Amino acid sequence: MAGYLRALTTLSRSAAAALAQNPAVLSAAVVYATKRIKVDQPVVEMDGDEMTRIIWEFIKEKYRATDFVVDQPGKFKLVFSPADGSKQKEWEVFDFHAGGCGMGMYNTDESISGFAHSCFQYAIQKKWPLYMSTKNTILKAYDGRFKDIFQEIFEKNYKPEFDKLKIWYEHRLIDDMVAQVLKSSGGFVWACKNYDGDVQSDILAQGFGSLGLMTSVLVCPDGKTIEAEAAHGTVTRHYREHQRGRPTSTNPIASIFAWTRGLEHRGKLDGNPDLMNCKLNEHYVNTSDFLDAIKTNLDKAIGK
Repeated sequence: MAGYLRALTTLSRSAAAALAQNPAVLSAAVVYATKRIKVDQPVVEMDGDEMTRIIWEFIKEKYRATDFVVDQPGKFKLVFSPADGSKQKEWEVFDFHAGGCGMGMYNTDESISGFAHSCFQYAIQKKWPLYMSTKNTILKAYDGRFKDIFQEIFEKNYKPEFDKLKIWYEHRLIDDMVAQVLKSSGGFVWACKNYDGDVQSDILAQGFGSLGLMTSVLVCPDGKTIEAEAAHGTVTRHYREHQRGRPTSTNPIASIFAWTRGLEHRGKLDGNPDLMNCKLNEHYVNTSDFLDAIKTNLDKAIGK
């Protein structure tokens, strides 16, 4: 599992362009669920022809961290015991005088390297520049390791190809990168650590109107193995409402996108242009128009 990444694709270009004609401002979830807010000068307006992809390190970080609650005074320490039997290394994290909480987190060079290769290969595939964001000014060793490995792999393996395509790689602090994204017109790949990507991908998707328009793709560093899925997951909240006998309405477009991503990749692996062309971008718009037409007819039927 080491070295996998998660890649976000928010919309097809043509579908995004259609939505860009009616941009939405970010709003409270309860309001947004019932009414889309349209404004002349939105907070976030994405260009459908210059998309942004967010990819993030998914394995062996947040979801495999060890966290705990402290219920009495005591010292929190990190201990590393070398496999060769040499002297242990110990770091005192904090001296608790009362209750609190703590966490230990890790990553491996192998996982970070696999993530880096996947990012660079994806940027080359899209012919877009790549930005890697961390908070290495605070986490000098942990985030600094990400920065160093990315830079080393770029210089050793990918710089000539990036120069040929006239694209670039750059590391930026996460807070600076977020600000740049909000005022940009897209057209780049953004590599994030796990938590950062988890949050920022949803912000980007909501800028287009809904998480229901977002797909998530797990990509292996070899570029051959992927898993495409709807980023919103199983929509448990809707299912619980359905179990109670209440009416629900779930946007199916992300599931359609997931299938088209899979078909596109299968076509690439097989050298099958007909399969790749069967999921043309305009088909997404037709699907959206079809669903809108259904909603219009249903509204008329119930007298809205």
